[in-house]
Amino acid sequence: MPPHASFTPARRRQLGAERSTTPLPTVHAKPSDFQIAIGPVAIVSTIAFWAIYVVYTIIRQFVDYGGENFRFTVEAMSYVVVVTFLSFSALMYLLARQGAMLAFREHTRVPRAELDRHFAGNQSTMTVLVPSYAEEPEVIRATLWSAALQEYPSMRVVLLLDDPPTPTDPAVAAKLEQSRAISQQIADALAEPRARFTSARLNFELESITDQEPDIEAARQLAFEYYWATDWLETMAENEKLDDHVDEFFVSQVLRGLAGELAEIGDALTAAANAGETPSTSRMVELYRRLAWTFDAEMTTFERKAYASLSHEANKAMNLNSYIGLMGGRYNEEQTGAGTILRRVPLPDAADIVIPDSTYVLTLDADSILLRDYCLRLVYLLEQPQNSRVAVTQTPYSSFRGAGTRIERLAGATTDIQHILHQGMSYYGASFWVGANAVIRKKALEDIVETEWVNGFEVKRFVQDRTVIEDTESSIDLGTHGWTIKNYPERLSYSATPPDFGSLIVQRRRWANGGLLILPKFIRQVRERRARGERVSIAEIALRVNYMASIAWASVGLIFLLAYPYDSRLLSVVVLFAAVPYFLSMGADLRATGYRFSDILSIYGFNLVLLPVNMAGVIKSVEQSITMRKIPFSRTPKVKNRTAAPWLYVVVPWLIVLFSVLTFLRDYSVGNWGNAAFAAVNATLGLWAIVSYIGVWHSIVDIWLGLTAWLWVDVTPKASKDAATTPTKPEIDWRSVLYHGETDPTARAPRAVESDVLTPSTH
Repeated sequence: MPPHASFTPARRRQLGAERSTTPLPTVHAKPSDFQIAIGPVAIVSTIAFWAIYVVYTIIRQFVDYGGENFRFTVEAMSYVVVVTFLSFSALMYLLARQGAMLAFREHTRVPRAELDRHFAGNQSTMTVLVPSYAEEPEVIRATLWSAALQEYPSMRVVLLLDDPPTPTDPAVAAKLEQSRAISQQIADALAEPRARFTSARLNFELESITDQEPDIEAARQLAFEYYWATDWLETMAENEKLDDHVDEFFVSQVLRGLAGELAEIGDALTAAANAGETPSTSRMVELYRRLAWTFDAEMTTFERKAYASLSHEANKAMNLNSYIGLMGGRYNEEQTGAGTILRRVPLPDAADIVIPDSTYVLTLDADSILLRDYCLRLVYLLEQPQNSRVAVTQTPYSSFRGAGTRIERLAGATTDIQHILHQGMSYYGASFWVGANAVIRKKALEDIVETEWVNGFEVKRFVQDRTVIEDTESSIDLGTHGWTIKNYPERLSYSATPPDFGSLIVQRRRWANGGLLILPKFIRQVRERRARGERVSIAEIALRVNYMASIAWASVGLIFLLAYPYDSRLLSVVVLFAAVPYFLSMGADLRATGYRFSDILSIYGFNLVLLPVNMAGVIKSVEQSITMRKIPFSRTPKVKNRTAAPWLYVVVPWLIVLFSVLTFLRDYSVGNWGNAAFAAVNATLGLWAIVSYIGVWHSIVDIWLGLTAWLWVDVTPKASKDAATTPTKPEIDWRSVLYHGETDPTARAPRAVESDVLTPSTH
């Protein structure tokens, strides 16, 4: 850490938290031939051991005992179903992992000069949309800066604030004003380098018209401009406040990372000049444009809840849809009784608001950070001829290193594992849009848009909001219309992971809700694609089904294994052999991403603790399928202090541990060694997870808060006695009357004739 940086952590670092803040390399290491070869062996072994178990354990039991009673038959069938589903999920992990290995081996990074040459003649516009609700201003600021410093031409960054526009709480209002000011503050900060590099670029391009070849001094001048940009970024980095590991990432990877790359170019230009050589004129024009584009983002803020004509549904999808639906139009603000509404006006007319259209839309969560060439490389991928039907490309986000709590570290480990699996799914054509960040072809969104009229206003849904995993459902919609999704095999985006159990519950419960609802739509899509003559591989179908439904069957299956005392004759060491390739592969992946091999045990206990959370999400999906009502979208809290967990989600993990202990004692006493061993493992790892990731004291606090919450009520101030006894004439809201029309006649009191009303003149 540089000596000038101040580090004042907002929360106390836990023992066992992550120490290193250095992120993993941007480009994945190419796997060895052994790693590639061992993948199919692991897949075949899993299938073989599962088949051996079914044939030689279950069928043998029926042969030996002849299906002696109905109970044993039901137990055997249910046990086979549970083991089969769990083995299938393990198999899908191995399959996706193998695809990732193949993708990493095939990936070759495009040289920077080729990128510059491509964008010199292809300057497609980009709109970055950053939806935000109740985020900390510091979090939003880092995200917007990472977008603003993208090395991309024609970029517009829009902060979509979804907070209530007129909060009554002074603290909330003050935070909202800080958030509203961020875009303009960034624009003001960029004004100086933008003007400098735009002028320098124009001057050089004018001079290059008459001078065919640049001289040595021109190269030195260009190097000086790069050094100036480096100093500007370093000065900004020195003035940044470092409160946590995310701030440190922003400074080291966004600001100083860009500064280091620009300085390296300056050094290369200086070395060329010292050697009496210079790059070509066209290359120097590209380098000038790169400087100008890097500091030339347009910054703005938009609040949909300020307009009555836009949807106010409380979810991220409709926040995005409201703005995307306005793109490419000009609007006047009209004051009505319902509030301010936007009226589209013809192009020649003057407009209060102009919202440009763009070729691409980048959706970026307000707690995510992009590395500097994210847009450049992903758009280059989209603009290759073979990718003309790719609708979305992304780099599934990685976790910030240096987590201050044990649970944040372990959640980060599962995030980094998911990054690998999403890359593998992309290899088999089974990618899903991961909503934290993605570059989307606007034309593809227009293909899947659904339109309805609400209260007389047109509401467009580009991103589905029927479920709380809106990105997953939209992925299916895109596939139905012939579009594909591709993951870029590098680490170019990072996002925050929940630092405590309370915020993790909100995130994981949302992730577990909706997959079952989307599954029928995917099945219909497969039928439609095959009817069109498209080839839909078994690997794609299996990976997609596992992605959408595995939380449901894994949660239900684990509950059966935990709660039901299965006959010991159904247990077999062969089942363990079928799971060995999965655990060995996950352990290797954890070690390759900077974690410990032994973290596989922590993840198992972690999943035990999350069992009630996942089941709650599954139950919500079933509830929604029955009632046909949308489930409210719960945003993951991003706060400096701890988020209290609902007491039920704290009590149930303790009950799981207690039940496992009692199961162990019961099975041990009767010699049921297999069940006893399983119960002992669950009790041990579950207790370890509770102590490490929830905390004994925090458990007590959260349970107490949950049980006593009903004792506390909000006190509303009473009106004064005089005000209560003195009737006042209600003021007419003339805009409301003129806009909504006549009120309900049966509810309207007779109008009294007042003495001061003027009567018509008799003259």
